[in-house]
Amino acid sequence: MNRGSPSTDYTMCSNCQKLLRKGKEKSRVLQSTRGPSAFIPEKELIQADVVADCSSLLVEEFCTSGRLDNITQVMSLHPQYLESFIRTQFYMLRMDGPLPLHYRHYIAIMASARHQCSYLINMHVDGFLKTGGIAEWLNGLDYIPQRLRNLNEINKLLAHRPWLIRKEHIQELVKTGENNWSLAELVHAMVLLAHYHALASFVFGSGINPEQDPETSNGFRPELISNFCDCDLTNDNNIKNTSLLRSNFQLDDSLSELENLMERMKRLQEDREDEETSQEEMLTRFEKEKKESLLVISGDFDDEVVSRSNISRYIEDPGFGYKDFARRGEEHLPTFRAQDYSWEDHGFSLVNSLYSDIGHLLDEKFRMVYNLTYNTMATHEDVDTTMLRRALFNYVHCMFGIRYDDYDYGEVNQLLEQSLKVYIKTVTCYPERATKRMYDSYWRQFKHSEKVHVNLLLMEARMQAELLYALRAITRHLT
Repeated sequence: MNRGSPSTDYTMCSNCQKLLRKGKEKSRVLQSTRGPSAFIPEKELIQADVVADCSSLLVEEFCTSGRLDNITQVMSLHPQYLESFIRTQFYMLRMDGPLPLHYRHYIAIMASARHQCSYLINMHVDGFLKTGGIAEWLNGLDYIPQRLRNLNEINKLLAHRPWLIRKEHIQELVKTGENNWSLAELVHAMVLLAHYHALASFVFGSGINPEQDPETSNGFRPELISNFCDCDLTNDNNIKNTSLLRSNFQLDDSLSELENLMERMKRLQEDREDEETSQEEMLTRFEKEKKESLLVISGDFDDEVVSRSNISRYIEDPGFGYKDFARRGEEHLPTFRAQDYSWEDHGFSLVNSLYSDIGHLLDEKFRMVYNLTYNTMATHEDVDTTMLRRALFNYVHCMFGIRYDDYDYGEVNQLLEQSLKVYIKTVTCYPERATKRMYDSYWRQFKHSEKVHVNLLLMEARMQAELLYALRAITRHLT
């Protein structure tokens, strides 16, 4: 399907480039004692030249502060994706849309709080106040309009168990009354919620450090700063079983982890060409992979209650979290079959009709990250990584109960080692539990830029999964 894109002009002038160069230099000075990421050496990020490849949107984003935030610096390892990300986020937060500007930032705060992501909460406390938000609302959910509070249920379901969203949730929000939402407003809100749930996964999965710019402090920030994500300080001792952090593939003495993976990719490609797997076998392999995901344990955690007062004020029902889609001993939940409701054939057109142009921007971003490749794997060049990228994306959807009829889920078990599965499940479902040990435990011979690409894939796969469940519920409401 050949889709156009919004008509906004994103060209970049020489003055913009100069401004961005100054901004990046200031960023380096500000981060001299602590880099943008607790997981990635700062020297790896300095090599990424974001200036030449990014649009004038970056200028508008950062000219007021004169610096690039830590998320941007880490994402700048992939400039093509970064531009698509910035363009989409800028549109959601700043361009014409159904919701007032201060609502957008408050919804971002509510979404980020579901994963205790102080980094994003702080960012949008600033944005909320700068767009005319009422400071009293920052005291918590008890101080906001009932209309906004009504989003709590859809927020927690989208964040943790999107498969539970029903058309009745939509009907409750759009029913006639003084606190009702129009469908257009609700779609805008859902896109924001899904975006910031997924972005929290990227923040924790990439070890994004707190911003260290005293110029951006305000009356609300000092209380929040002490509880930033502190990914590098996350308690690694809570890993329940360190054996889960080892590969479940026995490496031959003569093969490295990398060469072993490449060999499996080659063998899978040959098997795919030699024989065609039946639909029955494909379904069996999906069900097997879905059940095996239950055994992937991210750590020794109980369902913790958020005790931090500065975050808990933005959360209703803090004990509600992710539960495996295929939990044992429970009534079987129906699988979400992608051929019945897909982003390409259903979600895109619905979201675009209710919130003009956002469908084009989201579609571009999904396609960008899914197709992004440099044809390399660690030290190897001229490598087709399509199979690996698809396995990562589809494994996330599998954990959310989404199945693709044309995909052989046996490939997931062959390509994703156990330590990587632990990392994926943690970053996607419980991102606040991510640790540097988890990040370091998989693909030890790969570059940090390749691991950041993994995080981008996980983020976008998660966002798309949330949107598919939400948009399907809206479709059922409309029909």
